[in-house]
Amino acid sequence: MRPSDKMPTIARLVAALCLAAIGWIGSEIVRPTMPPETNFGWFNYVNAGIGLFCGWTVIGSRLGTGFSDAISTGLTGVGAMVFWVLFAHSCNQMLANALDRDYKGLMDALTGIFEIATEYAYYLLNLPLLGLLIGGGIVIGLLAETLHRRWS
Repeated sequence: MRPSDKMPTIARLVAALCLAAIGWIGSEIVRPTMPPETNFGWFNYVNAGIGLFCGWTVIGSRLGTGFSDAISTGLTGVGAMVFWVLFAHSCNQMLANALDRDYKGLMDALTGIFEIATEYAYYLLNLPLLGLLIGGGIVIGLLAETLHRRWS
């Protein structure tokens, strides 16, 4: 890895901001599919923050390999964002359940993370959200690659 690969660029910034926007918009799409008693709190902000981080690190670090790879780079960034969002919210829910003494031990609580993540993943299976994630990932990858070629 070249030392310049860690430098901030316009392409990294745009990829990060666009993936954060996908995280925010995706959060708004998911809200109506969740149970009505769900307390969302910082839901949109956490998802946008994870999108910002994944856009900067995952997409931004893979730029400069061509337009065919840019599509897979954008989809990889979206996939990483979805994984970390599911993990973060599942851990948060597991901690809330643990404070309510719903688990018998540590392994039961750790297993609970994956059970909660599987339950949350079912809420992601709606067509508008999948279209946003797949289409947005492709567009972000191509846009970031274009900016990287233009400004590097």
